Amino acid sequence: MKFSAVILAAGKGTRMYSNTPKVLHTLAGKPMVKHVIDTCNGLGAQNIHLVYGHGGDQMKATLAEESVNWALQAEQLGTGHAVDQASAHFADDEKVLVLYGDVPLISPETIENLLDAQPNGGIALLTVVLDNPMGYGRIIRRNGPVVAIVEQKDATDEQKLIKEINTGVMVATGGDLKRWLSGLSNDNAQGEYYLTDVIAAAHDEGRAVEAVHPVSPIEVEGVNDRSQLARLERAYQAEQADKLLKQGVMLRDPSRFDLRGELQCGMDVEIDTNVIIEGSVSIGDNVVIGTGCVLKDCEIDDNTVIRPYSVIEGATVGEDCTVGPFTRLRPGADMRNDSHVGNFVEVKNTRLGEGSKANHLTYLGDAEIGQRVNVGAGAITCNYDGANKFKTIIGDDVFVGSDSQLIAPVTIGNGATVGAGSTVTRD
Repeated sequence: MKFSAVILAAGKGTRMYSNTPKVLHTLAGKPMVKHVIDTCNGLGAQNIHLVYGHGGDQMKATLAEESVNWALQAEQLGTGHAVDQASAHFADDEKVLVLYGDVPLISPETIENLLDAQPNGGIALLTVVLDNPMGYGRIIRRNGPVVAIVEQKDATDEQKLIKEINTGVMVATGGDLKRWLSGLSNDNAQGEYYLTDVIAAAHDEGRAVEAVHPVSPIEVEGVNDRSQLARLERAYQAEQADKLLKQGVMLRDPSRFDLRGELQCGMDVEIDTNVIIEGSVSIGDNVVIGTGCVLKDCEIDDNTVIRPYSVIEGATVGEDCTVGPFTRLRPGADMRNDSHVGNFVEVKNTRLGEGSKANHLTYLGDAEIGQRVNVGAGAITCNYDGANKFKTIIGDDVFVGSDSQLIAPVTIGNGATVGAGSTVTRD
């Protein structure tokens, strides 16, 4: 379905008590507004207009790779004024969807329902019924149809009893929306140009206004302070955990698991408590992830065990491997099948060959290590001379004794033995 989106993201977020613009605060490791942008892109939005104000330089730097049209709202004169900053770019015959950068959990299903519900020449409006509607604009109906929205500060005592509230999310045709916006007045309690007043304008023209409810009420909850952000974070994480459980992943405590990216899992995967997944992570069959691990942009193959408190980033771990506890695999680490690294081992930009092991207290950086190599405790590949990085090459079936220092560039041939405490400076 063809549509364009306007995302309102100009608010300062005073109650966040932060120098960061509100919509750049992260949920599941991603700025709130990025969630909204990604949802629009996933639905095939033809154009995304981002209305910004406070912290514009930060906004543009953070979202530099996003294909959006930037519209500046220099003064905060209300939601209607905000949408109007982008209205010059609306095509007269296109559907225009209004969203909010601080309402990050709105789902594709809800948006599709809203787009489908827009009456010809009218407005589709997303509403929800709350037990406590305090602070929200009330939906005014007359014999069923929606005829207006009244903001809390402008509502009568009788109108304040209404529990159906406006979420602010709506769809209208571009030409109609531009016309209604041009007729807005700021003659109200807040002296602002309310987007909600376009509902009454549409009704006055005899245009239909259709109300749609979200798939889940949590989708339309906004963020004004850190407490609300934390609540949405937990709601999001609970949903992700539930999806994984239904796919057969064993989460030992779903309430203590954080997914901050994308996770692909094989069969019979077990994930213990306080594990954090970031970026794009792939886990094979029969893999066990111990408590407190952080996995980011990595691949872990079948039958591997990641022991507690290991950090793996930008690395590949083969089949039948063991990692940890307290191991750090940095970008470029490549553990081949049946290799093992243990406690307080750090590996960076290094291939550890099949059947090789470094079980404790070791740094392996910028190295190529062959098969069936044993690296003793305290061994270090000294890869940096203060200006440049150099490579260490270790052949197959090599024994490197404890507390050895391999001063790169250096090559250790197949079958060699390096005695404990050695400093190796030549091949």
